[in-house]
Amino acid sequence: MIKKLWLLACFPFISFAQTETKTGVLIDLSNPRSTIYSHLHFLQPNSYQPKKAAKTIFGLSEKKAIKKSIKIKQVLDGRGLFVDMSKIPTNSNYKDSIANTYRYVLFPKRMPKIYLEKIEKNWYYSKETILEIDNLYNSIYPWYVQKIESLIPITGQKKILSIGLWQIVGLLILLLLTYFIYLISKKIAYYILKKIQNKIAKNASLEINKVLKKLSHPVSLLIMIAFFEKIFPALQFNLSVNTWVFLLLEIAKTVFWIYIFLQIVQVIIHTYSKYTEKTENKLDDQLVPILNSFLRGIVITLGVFKLLIIFGVNVTTLIAGATIGGLAFALASQDTVKNLIGTIMIFIDKPFRIEDWIETGEVVGTVEKVGFRSTQIRAADTSIYQIPNSKLSEIVINNKGLRLYRRYNTNLGLRYDTPPELIEAFIDGIKKIITAHPETRSDSYNVELVGLGDFSLQIMVNMYFKSLAWDSEQSSKHKLNIAILKLAKELGVGFAFPTKTIEIEQFPDKSNLFPKYNIDEKRIAEATSKVLGRFENENNTSKSDQ
Repeated sequence: MIKKLWLLACFPFISFAQTETKTGVLIDLSNPRSTIYSHLHFLQPNSYQPKKAAKTIFGLSEKKAIKKSIKIKQVLDGRGLFVDMSKIPTNSNYKDSIANTYRYVLFPKRMPKIYLEKIEKNWYYSKETILEIDNLYNSIYPWYVQKIESLIPITGQKKILSIGLWQIVGLLILLLLTYFIYLISKKIAYYILKKIQNKIAKNASLEINKVLKKLSHPVSLLIMIAFFEKIFPALQFNLSVNTWVFLLLEIAKTVFWIYIFLQIVQVIIHTYSKYTEKTENKLDDQLVPILNSFLRGIVITLGVFKLLIIFGVNVTTLIAGATIGGLAFALASQDTVKNLIGTIMIFIDKPFRIEDWIETGEVVGTVEKVGFRSTQIRAADTSIYQIPNSKLSEIVINNKGLRLYRRYNTNLGLRYDTPPELIEAFIDGIKKIITAHPETRSDSYNVELVGLGDFSLQIMVNMYFKSLAWDSEQSSKHKLNIAILKLAKELGVGFAFPTKTIEIEQFPDKSNLFPKYNIDEKRIAEATSKVLGRFENENNTSKSDQ
C-alpha cells in the first residue's frame, strides 16, 4: 500500500515512454499526461488490459470504447508518432493557447485531429477524435490490407528479428513499385513543367531548360515519397521502425522542397537578369546578386527551421531567444543595420547607376559596385574608395553621369599686342573648329573676348561634349586643344604668360622688340582654311580606323 501511494505521489514527475511495461497502475484521468499514459500503458504487450485503456473514451459502451482506443494507438503507431511523456502537461486545468479551451493536441502538425479535452473533472479523448478515428484508421490501413493479411499463409507469418516474412516480402514489393512510380512521375513531371514553361516564356534560354530538367527530378522524388508514405503503414511494422522511417521521409521531403525552391529562385533570378540586361540602368544589374543571396537565404532559413521542427526542437523558444539575441546583436552593430537601410534607400531612390561618374565630398570617381554594406568607387587614379551606404544615403551626391552633356570651359590668354583683326580671326576659327568637331554640340557654344586681364586678353571658350564617358571627354579635349594651337600657330597668334615689360622709347642701334603681325585678310583666310581642312581630315581618318 505504501509503495502504491509513493508511486502515485511521484507520478507527475516521472517521464514514461510509449513502451512502458509496468503493471498494476491505477487509472488516472486527472490531467493530460495521466490520461495518455493510462491509454498507452494498458495496450502494451506486457500490460495489455484494453478495458482499462477504454476508460479514456467518454460516452461509449465498453465494447465500442475498446475498439476506438485500440484504433487510436494503431494510428499513432502506423504513422510512427512516438509520444514523449515528458512533454505532456500535468496541469489539470491546462488550456490550449491557440483555441483557449481545455484541450491538448498530441501532434498539432502531423495529427491535429487526435487530441484530449476536459469533460467535467477528467481528461478524455475528444468527441472529434472519436468521430474521425475510423477515417484515420482506414486511410492508414486500407481495406485491402486486412484482405491480404487473411490470405497470408502460416509460413509467411514467421518472424525474423521480430519482423514477419510477409512484411519483408511486402517491403520489397513496395520498393519496386515505388521505383516504378518514380520513373513514370519523372517523365510526367518534366512534360508538365515543359508545358508550363512554354506558356510562360516560349523562347526560354538554355539555362531555364536545364533548371526544368533539374526540377523534374526532386518533384518525382516527392511523388515517390508520398506513395511510399501512404502504403508503408499497411505493412504494420512496430512503432520504433515506423518512427525512424517517417523521420527519414520527413527529412527527405524537406531537403527536396528546399532544392525545388532554390531552383525556382534560380529561374526567377535568371529571368530578372535577362530583363535588367535590356534596361539602361546598370544599378538593376547590381541588384541581381543581392536579390539572389536574399531569396536563397530565406529558402535555406525556412528549410532549417522545418528540419528543427522535425527533430523536435521548440522553434517558438528558439525564435524568442533569437529575437532577444538579435536585439542585443543589433544594438552592438548599429552601423551594419544603418548601412543595410542605406543600401535599401539607394536601390529605391537610385541616385546613381553603375559606371556613373559622381562627386561625393572628397571622393570623385566611377561607381563600380553597390553591396549590402558599402559602395565601391574607383577614382581617376584607379584607386578604390569604399563608402558606407549609410553615409552615402545622407550626403550630397553630384551625379555627373546623369548630365545630358559634358561641359568644357576654359580661358585663352592672348598677348596684348595682338592686332584686333587676328583676334577676330582667331575667335572665328575656334568657332569653326567646334562646329567641325564630331564630339561637340554645334548648336550650343560660346567663344568671346570677355576680359582684359593683368597680362593677357581673355578669350572664353564654353562648349559641350556629347559623350558622357570620362575617357572619351579627355580625348575630345585633346583634339580640340591641338586644333586651337595649330590655328594659333598658322595665324601667328601668341599666348601670354605672366610677364613685366619695361618700355624704352629710344634705344640706340636696336630695333623694336615687339613681334610683327601679318594681318593680310587673304593670308588669314588661307591659314584658317588650312587648319580646318587638316582637322576635318584627321577626324574622318579616325572614324574610318574605328
